[in-house]
Amino acid sequence: METVAVVLEQPGKLALRTLALQEPGADDIVVDVDWTGVSSGTERLLWSGHMPEFPGMGYPLVPGYETIGTVTHGAAGFSEGDRVFVPGANCYKDVRGLFGGAASRIVVPARRAIPLKNLEGETGILIALAATAYHAIASDGATLPELIVGHGVLGRLLARITLALGGTAPTVWEKAEARRAGAQGYAVLDASADARRDYNTICDASGAGDLLDTLISRLAKGGEITLAGFYEQPLSFTFPPAFMREARLRIAAEFTRDDMAAVIDLVTSGRLSLAGLISNRASATAAPAAYNTAFTDPSCIKMALDWSTLT
Repeated sequence: METVAVVLEQPGKLALRTLALQEPGADDIVVDVDWTGVSSGTERLLWSGHMPEFPGMGYPLVPGYETIGTVTHGAAGFSEGDRVFVPGANCYKDVRGLFGGAASRIVVPARRAIPLKNLEGETGILIALAATAYHAIASDGATLPELIVGHGVLGRLLARITLALGGTAPTVWEKAEARRAGAQGYAVLDASADARRDYNTICDASGAGDLLDTLISRLAKGGEITLAGFYEQPLSFTFPPAFMREARLRIAAEFTRDDMAAVIDLVTSGRLSLAGLISNRASATAAPAAYNTAFTDPSCIKMALDWSTLT
């Protein structure tokens, strides 16, 4: 089998290529892809060449971990016609699959697919990011945030999930004026307009490695900072202010299947809306330009690629 895929040949060089696919095994499904999302965090680091050392790194590679499509070869509980979310694939004979979902057709172990029975249209690509947000603030040991830093798609999901779970409306910081619009039930402002210095819980979704001292200065005594972004540079902070506040630092790692199930339940029950989070859509045939927009245009909150004409 063959597929058309987005291939990062090297940093800064991206193209559509026809690739040979590995044959499906007994426990694999084949998915014809409808939509994929472009991550302005981890995929931007791959594109720029600034991705820290990561398992499976190397070029050329197929990016993408936000894929929805239709099963055309079923296995292990899936049938032809089932609609699924897939958080990436590693099914290519000649290139790396990191994260491997940005293609017109993929082969993936059935255990990695998530049924999408009640999520229509392209909004299903947001399930991974929503699960990432849920994991950061609602998994075991986590606390709902009073302050969220960054109003990109992850920051918006953090705020929406906080409200969906019954939390107090958080404050959100965003330095880019173009990204301050779109709040639903919470305030978005520049940090300079916020005088508060007693936040008990802060969640950073900006990925900016130079913010720790600023965030520590806004903590209440015993307050906690959760790092929910992905950071390309080593992080550091000045010790005395953190010492005086007995600050706690928490790192949110990869989402789990339980996080995805919880998010799908929030969405299907009507408590969490994914509407209005995809700002840009493009045909997969225009992938190079679409990726450039996703990585360089601050008004692009989330880019979705339409593969329907290629499957």
